[in-house]
Amino acid sequence: MTLDAQERMDSPGRLAEADPADMLRQVASSAAQVRTAVLATQEVDLGQIADAGRPRAIVVTGMGGSGVAGDILAAVSGPGCPVQVTAVHDYQLPAWVGAAEETLAASAEAVRRGCGLIGVGGRDSALAELAKQAHAPFIGVQSAGMPRSTLWALSVPLVVVASRLGLIDVPASDYEAAAAELERISHLCRPGSETFVNPAKLLALDLAGTLPMIWGTSPLAGVAAYRFACQLNENAKYPAVHGMLPEANHNQVVTFDGRFAGGPDGAATSLPPVPLRLVLLRDSHEHPQVARRREESARLAAGRGIEVTELAAAGGGPLERLASLVQLIDYATVYLAIAQGIDPGPVATIAELKARIA
Repeated sequence: MTLDAQERMDSPGRLAEADPADMLRQVASSAAQVRTAVLATQEVDLGQIADAGRPRAIVVTGMGGSGVAGDILAAVSGPGCPVQVTAVHDYQLPAWVGAAEETLAASAEAVRRGCGLIGVGGRDSALAELAKQAHAPFIGVQSAGMPRSTLWALSVPLVVVASRLGLIDVPASDYEAAAAELERISHLCRPGSETFVNPAKLLALDLAGTLPMIWGTSPLAGVAAYRFACQLNENAKYPAVHGMLPEANHNQVVTFDGRFAGGPDGAATSLPPVPLRLVLLRDSHEHPQVARRREESARLAAGRGIEVTELAAAGGGPLERLASLVQLIDYATVYLAIAQGIDPGPVATIAELKARIA
């Protein structure tokens, strides 16, 4: 990456010019999203849902930047949750649900099957109207701009609802801890912080010109890895591969010996077309055997001339740990777009594809 790329990230004038949709401001709104979402969800009447008793399962429908909210709920709930939590990124619900363009179709199908419905979305959205017709609770969300920038406003209500229904235990202090962590990362990664002290700008420079293979070391970090790849795709228009340990050690690790690696001990006979970079998202609550796999995977990669980046999550509850990874990821992917001279806001190809199939 050239000095001009760093200049784009450090010059206030060039930053503003390169980010007309103000994506950096949208990322900075994350802490406020958490606090607003908690208050909004606590005010919603869940009596109808609670009176129906414990559900057999929770199915969260959604696509793209909105759909990851269901994955977050599943990861935060963890294996101790007494009911199954499933994220559906499709038009149809699984056959076992009850006697879903995709989110709306799945929600309408849920109503037809007699499932309890709770809506989370824009106040004037078609989903809000569907919830009204079904006499279902609806939690209105103020968009931060792009759907992918509204992650916390869409995810936190699901966690609060699950907690209010007694399915998971997330104390009020956990939400504030997550918001405080989002603020801390935002301060470190703010646009006015120069590259040499800005972890997000440094990460963007590390990623530039490489093919990131991103592995999470727990289900929670796995969601962060998926988010990282999606944000690289949408913000930076950049390819990435995501996975999770230990599964990635049974397939993706073999790419260490392929054309995108440097060869054993870095002794490649020719340079790879685009060098692979291993990015490890380390959860502070990882399984001991996964920790060993992470360490040895990093050694294997380094021994084959593959650069390794390791990002460690904060301690604390699952929301705080996730926040510590996702906020850095979100800033870094916007900065990578800016460094490349790419507008991080538009997703023109998605819009074109939607128009073609409408």
